[in-house]
Amino acid sequence: MSQIEIDSGRVSLPGELTVPSDAAGIVVFAHGSGSSRLSPRNVAVARALNERGIATLLFDLLTPAEADDRRNVFDIDLLSDRLEMATRWATTRQGSTELPVGLFGASTGAAAALVVAARLSEGTAAVVSRGGRPDLAGPALEDVTAPTLLIVGGEDPVVVEVNREAFRSLRCEKRLEVIPGAGHLFEEPGALERVSELAAEWFAKHLRQPGAGAHQRG
Repeated sequence: MSQIEIDSGRVSLPGELTVPSDAAGIVVFAHGSGSSRLSPRNVAVARALNERGIATLLFDLLTPAEADDRRNVFDIDLLSDRLEMATRWATTRQGSTELPVGLFGASTGAAAALVVAARLSEGTAAVVSRGGRPDLAGPALEDVTAPTLLIVGGEDPVVVEVNREAFRSLRCEKRLEVIPGAGHLFEEPGALERVSELAAEWFAKHLRQPGAGAHQRG
């Protein structure tokens, strides 16, 4: 694991890049509102992916000062721009160049992941949303071509409903997985392990498929 800094031109965003030997692809994480690259839930999922031979990039979408302004947490354009920049950065690093790219988003980060998947449709191989707000991606949902997995907790009814609405708008290969008994943060026994298992299976399948796109340049 390498501690890195991503220079956006305006701010420097810290992150952690892990590239297993012979990695099958790389997944870039977009954390949710009020969280950071240190989110224990995203870290747990990332470690599960690393164990399956998938590289990961966890990074801060916002600086601490930016995160203090709740408007930034829901500024999907800003979050999407940062995620796209980080995705392009990750795929130019030694050891991860030309790897198929997946995106993993939580909460508002899921909307950013779907917007970036729509922007980089030829370079995104798969998307996973955990307890996300895919509805905030708006019209971009219809432009997503990457296979997309939406994971929600059965005891998180509002988020279940917005995910069902977003699911209907997606035109790509898609799956909605509702984990019984799990709340928004998947803190119940076995819930986060199930999230990690589902995400690892989804990425392992789609990043390894023939023709899975490496990141689009330009």
